[in-house]
Amino acid sequence: MSLPLGVLFVPVCAVCLLLLRVFFVVKTGARCKPGAKGSVCVLVVAGSGGHTTEILRLMQSLSPCYSPRHYVLADTDGMSEEKIRTFESSKGHTESESQFTLHRIPRSREVRQSWSSSVWSTLNALLYAIPLVFRLRPDMVLCNGPGTCVPLCAAGLLLGILGLKKVPIVYVESICRVETLSLSGKILYPLSDYFFVQWSTLRDKYPKSIFLGRIV
Repeated sequence: MSLPLGVLFVPVCAVCLLLLRVFFVVKTGARCKPGAKGSVCVLVVAGSGGHTTEILRLMQSLSPCYSPRHYVLADTDGMSEEKIRTFESSKGHTESESQFTLHRIPRSREVRQSWSSSVWSTLNALLYAIPLVFRLRPDMVLCNGPGTCVPLCAAGLLLGILGLKKVPIVYVESICRVETLSLSGKILYPLSDYFFVQWSTLRDKYPKSIFLGRIV
């Protein structure tokens, strides 16, 4: 038995409006340059191993106006916290500049975890990422490829979809990605506001990307 057209009209319109809103938020991009007005609250996604090393090298080149800095790492990452604390203490910040916090969420995907099970673990991480991002209301999300960045960027995108705040997503692909993007890069390439690659071969394959040479 088919449903009356009137019953289907409302949900169809709601879905269409939601899709239009997502398209608008993604395509309009960031309306202001980070750091143009005062301090910038930045959410930094740390990943185990080389990801954290690279993101901290990038943070070292940023001006002190990027404060407060909220580092987010996976709950199974036992190395990144020490690296972040060492980095922050070595910066020699004044009391007003040393504003940083550490937050943990479940890991989206473990090394060698199957793709099917990673869907559920990512959704679980998203349940933690949404309230965290909605509470912090960062001015930008900075990430470089760990799986943890996907639910956090999705939460930032949701802030914009709901009209609460536009959160620019800045993605820097790892230096080790020469020919192809990482899985996180492939997911976030169409969603990011600024997508940096460190090899010209990737710039040629992905025209939206920004190539500045080696930046970490």
